[in-house]
Order: sequence, then C-alpha cells, then structure tokens
Amino acid sequence: MSLSTHVLDTARGEPANGVLVHLYRWAGDDWIDVATGRTDADGRLRDWVPKRRWDRGTYRLCFDTAGYLGLGAFFPEVSVVFVVTDAWRHLHVPLLLSPYGYSTYRGS
Repeated sequence: MSLSTHVLDTARGEPANGVLVHLYRWAGDDWIDVATGRTDADGRLRDWVPKRRWDRGTYRLCFDTAGYLGLGAFFPEVSVVFVVTDAWRHLHVPLLLSPYGYSTYRGS
C-alpha cells in the first residue's frame, strides 16, 4: 500500500539528509516516473508515492548519491530494481551508503 526508504551514511554513522530519490515503474518498454523526493533530516522518505500510482509491478529506485557525496563519488547513482507482488503491504527499501560501497535489503 505504500513505499518508504531511508539512507544511512555508514562512514559517518548518521542519516543522509537531502538525498534526491526518484521512483520509476517499468511500463513494458520504458521506465515511467512515479514519484520524486528528498530524504529528511532522519534520512527518511515516506508517504511520497501517490496511492493511485502504486500497484504490482517492477520498480526502480534511483538515489542521487553524487548529490550527497560530491562530484567525485565512486558511485554517482545507486539504482535498485525490485518487484512488487503484494501492493497491499507496506514496503521499505533502505540504502546503506559509504563512499566506496552500498547495500540494500527489503525492510518492513
């Protein structure tokens, strides 16, 4: 029924504030824009996807990590593709970020 994310800067041990995040949905031949937002002071982005645009399907979260880490970022963007099979459940897809690595998982 909803999607949330958060970004944790593991090098600093703090939430990553102000990270630009785009959400796209696969439409069969191209990605369509669903929602855009920025993480808050707690590194979180919630209640940002319009309910009418959230359904089963394949989605891509794109995190603008260069905007946060700077232009010399080794990973200037992190793209996470995932499949939603049960759109009635809340889905949380966090990003653990450092200058030379990242990790993600399906949260709750």
